[in-house]
Amino acid sequence: MKYSTLKRALLSFALLVCAGTVRPAEAYAARWRAATEQELRKVIPARAPVIKENIETEFRTASGVTDGRGRFIAGVVMITAGYSAEGIYSHFFITQAPLRLGGLSLPPGNYVFGYKRVGDDSIRVSFYRAASGEPLGEVDAHRGKTNLVRSLLISPPAAGRGTIRIGRFTLDYRVAD
Repeated sequence: MKYSTLKRALLSFALLVCAGTVRPAEAYAARWRAATEQELRKVIPARAPVIKENIETEFRTASGVTDGRGRFIAGVVMITAGYSAEGIYSHFFITQAPLRLGGLSLPPGNYVFGYKRVGDDSIRVSFYRAASGEPLGEVDAHRGKTNLVRSLLISPPAAGRGTIRIGRFTLDYRVAD
């Protein structure tokens, strides 16, 4: 074997080895996981700023996920009795990543949502900007496959898709970045 042929063969082999160790960009994408209680305490306010009020939150209902790089998707039930939000909003919701929920896009920010039953197997969830109360849109959540009832449970997205569980109902979301 000639020297130049051997050199080319070694170079080709080295390139193949390197190519096998380089991961696609998807592998470097955020790996979401459930947020710890300590992490949630840093993100979830004790009093949620909603329009001109600061509504007390019920931390024991807090749920959220993190990408491990400081971004969170989290929520908590608000105690709305005696506030103007009563009967309109029930949950405070924070996203630090852009989300798609059905046909609704939520850029990073603070939101509130409430829901109404529209049938035995679904609820209609209405989202609003927390700072202004501006309505953003509605998304239907459907009865989940389990009888587990949670005030709020946000599951980490896998391959960019996750779920938000409200009571017995499940709402799918997608991280849009």
